[in-house]
Amino acid sequence: MSQPSLLTVRSLAADLRRLGVDSGDVVMLHSSMRSIGSVIGGSEAVVYAILEAIGPDGTLAVPTHTPQNCDPAGWAHPPAPADWWPVIRSEMPGFDAVRTPSRWMGVIAETVRTWPSAVRSGHPQVSCAALGPYAADIVRRHPLEDAHGEGSPLGVLYRLDAKVLLLGCGYSSCTSLHLAETRQAAPPRMTSGASVRQADGSAAWVTWDEVAVDEDDFDTVGAAFEATGAVRVGQVGQATGRLMAQRALVDFATAWMADNRK
Repeated sequence: MSQPSLLTVRSLAADLRRLGVDSGDVVMLHSSMRSIGSVIGGSEAVVYAILEAIGPDGTLAVPTHTPQNCDPAGWAHPPAPADWWPVIRSEMPGFDAVRTPSRWMGVIAETVRTWPSAVRSGHPQVSCAALGPYAADIVRRHPLEDAHGEGSPLGVLYRLDAKVLLLGCGYSSCTSLHLAETRQAAPPRMTSGASVRQADGSAAWVTWDEVAVDEDDFDTVGAAFEATGAVRVGQVGQATGRLMAQRALVDFATAWMADNRK
């Protein structure tokens, strides 16, 4: 059995360029550090490699979601007793774009979030962090009721003709597919809630109405899109990388959902 390769900033940047990441690209990254392999410098080195590949004119964006900050009435794994709900709503620390860590997004996304020049959108559940010339434009607005729509960072990325990079993960992690959900003729809607930090340091529970999202068929959508030949697939370290134009993906998914979702 051969010994696995020891990966570096230089080798990962070369892999990314071979995959099609170019200088000046706007890239929305979804990633699994474990899938990449043994990297000298860990997640910090991976971020340096991506920044090297896109250059000073490129912009890197990542999801920095905080899904635990949600209404306890909907908790299922495990459920919260009903008499806990008011306590959780009143005591949950309010989301703060600077202080609140992301959760379940992976160590690379969290490394980007804490990068010195990173900026982050203000949505208490599905925020996005970014680095680079277009970072402020991407995160400037993130309406509660338009978490994944045209007014969200995903909509800005679409208008910037961004690329989506799946690094060691599948389409179920691809938040851009939620933009396609918001473009359906009559998407189902839901009421959401979260705790938000106020200017005086207190926390306030807020609720809003938004499009209900469902990732159950995202891998199926992704496989169908990939079958069109629009996705570049290659190795980045030990991980499988998938690179695609976000516009093409979202446009395809919008039509696919209209035809296939009940």
